[in-house]
Amino acid sequence: MSLVKRRRSPLSLKAVCIGLLLIPANAMWQMMGLRWDIAHMSMISLLYNTITLLFVLTIVNRFAKKVSPHLSLSTAELLTIYVMLCLSTAIGGHMCVQILLPIISYAFAYATPENDWQSLFWHYIPSWTSVTDKRGLANFFDGGSTFYPHFPAWSTPLLWWGLFLAALFSVMLSINFIFRRQWTENEKLSYPLIQLPLAMANPRSGFFRSKAMWIGFAVAAAIDLLNGVNYLFPQVPRLSGIRAYDIADFFTVRPWNAITWFPIGIYPFAVGLAFFMPLELSFSCWFFYLYWQAFRVLGSAVGLSAPFPYAEEQSFGAYIGIGLVAVWSARRYLSQVLRRLFGMHATFKDQDEPISYRAAVIWMVLSMVFLVVFCYKLGMSLWVIATFFGLFFGLATGITRMRAELGSPVHDQHYAGPDRMMYSVFGAKRLGASNLTGLAYLYFFNRAYDCLLMPHHLEGLKIAERADIENKTFARAVIVAIGVSIIATIWAYLHVSYQDGVYTAWAGRETFSRLGRRLVQPAGPDTAVLSAISVGTVMAVLLAFLRGRWMWMPFHPAGYAVTSTFTMNFFWFSLLVSFILKWIITKHGGIGGFRRAAPFFLGLVLGEFVVTTFWGTVAILFRVETYITINL
Repeated sequence: MSLVKRRRSPLSLKAVCIGLLLIPANAMWQMMGLRWDIAHMSMISLLYNTITLLFVLTIVNRFAKKVSPHLSLSTAELLTIYVMLCLSTAIGGHMCVQILLPIISYAFAYATPENDWQSLFWHYIPSWTSVTDKRGLANFFDGGSTFYPHFPAWSTPLLWWGLFLAALFSVMLSINFIFRRQWTENEKLSYPLIQLPLAMANPRSGFFRSKAMWIGFAVAAAIDLLNGVNYLFPQVPRLSGIRAYDIADFFTVRPWNAITWFPIGIYPFAVGLAFFMPLELSFSCWFFYLYWQAFRVLGSAVGLSAPFPYAEEQSFGAYIGIGLVAVWSARRYLSQVLRRLFGMHATFKDQDEPISYRAAVIWMVLSMVFLVVFCYKLGMSLWVIATFFGLFFGLATGITRMRAELGSPVHDQHYAGPDRMMYSVFGAKRLGASNLTGLAYLYFFNRAYDCLLMPHHLEGLKIAERADIENKTFARAVIVAIGVSIIATIWAYLHVSYQDGVYTAWAGRETFSRLGRRLVQPAGPDTAVLSAISVGTVMAVLLAFLRGRWMWMPFHPAGYAVTSTFTMNFFWFSLLVSFILKWIITKHGGIGGFRRAAPFFLGLVLGEFVVTTFWGTVAILFRVETYITINL
């Protein structure tokens, strides 16, 4: 082993400042896109707006290097800016800030004698959590005004919810800081989703000199440009057969009519991303998608009237199982972390970690204390708080671990968060009205998990390791970026909403309509849900165990967990196509064939992402509807 320590690339203040300046601009673009339904960027694992920004920065940087080298950015600096923007986009995403602000205002703006919300649950809502000024809220939901005169009404709720977000993200970051070495260096997870930004930012990769890449870029870009022009000018022909078509209409006879949605289509970016997934993982994705469809048919065939096979609940359990397996696999590593924590001798040191293990644990504990106190003051019982956050962080850890290994294009887990599972398992009476109201306010970050911050941060740590970025400076840049992003995304959302109206008002309506139904028509415990969660957990643990014994086994627990999600319906066929292409290429060309083909598939991703951002920008600038290339 070499005794010379590898030198890490330092980060300049210039790069961090550029990242911080781009965060508000990116947030404003993201929120302005809500009107035109182009804000699905945060529903895809690899964020198309940040890839496009990195693409533009890289091109500008090449010109800057020729004109004035001291103005140019290094690979480490470009990638740090990219990670900062990824975190900002996730925070401002479809299942975070965009839902939080309607939730903390909707119950008071839309209470009527008909829905009776005032008598049902207003008295359970602490005043510091919500905006109650109905006159100001009318301007918020309807637009035609400006936010700044109404800021005093928002100041107290925004302060507390901003601190809540900071504490929530701090726990996620701490978990990643603790597990980073295990997942990145010991288990050497593949992190498929970082291949494109690494290739783009590194001038030695030859990425932009690759003819195969530009061919892939041209194929994806041409499809979306042609269809986009057709959307604006119908006389121009379009390329049909690309987007998902539902073939469920062909299944009209029982038991096959249990298949109510079966879309088939090809998304070039999904084909490109799946090419970098291990073959057994891409196989597991499309196999288990068909597995869920087969079980629906089987349920109909045997005469089951209830929804079958409780796929979302099994998926929830599977993610918990993946998280448990991750902790169990890291047990020896974690024992050494504990030894470091208490100042005992350990087999490794943490001087090169982004922050020390002791600091990470202290930070996590203090953040958890804040979350518990916050929720307790919100009116929730301690046992409900402990159960909710135990399930949430277990689920988040499972998703993060899955994505680092699998690189799935989606992991939304719609309507299958801890609040839904707790209601189904315990029932309304056991939880009580105060807890149900508190859980409704937490709905904004567990309605779905597509823009979860934790995987983006872990991938950022892997990018830092691959690009030899100095860890501690990188960690500070990430923490500052998250703080600035919380403020910038909230400001951008409020600015756009008071100007044009709220385009995610459905989030508040959905949240409190559901709460009203639960209070008026409370349901009891559903043992089938608990059974399905248990089955999912056992299946994930069993599949992980079998793969540990027989590495050739193609069935992976990550594929079992991710394929019951809503968005996977759109992309499963793309994963199948990519699996077939990769199998053929590696079968006949080996690793050399894979390396020669890789730029083409990266080009597919880049081409679709750049054109998607282009049409979104056209919609915002000219205030017209445009073609939505990634339409979910």
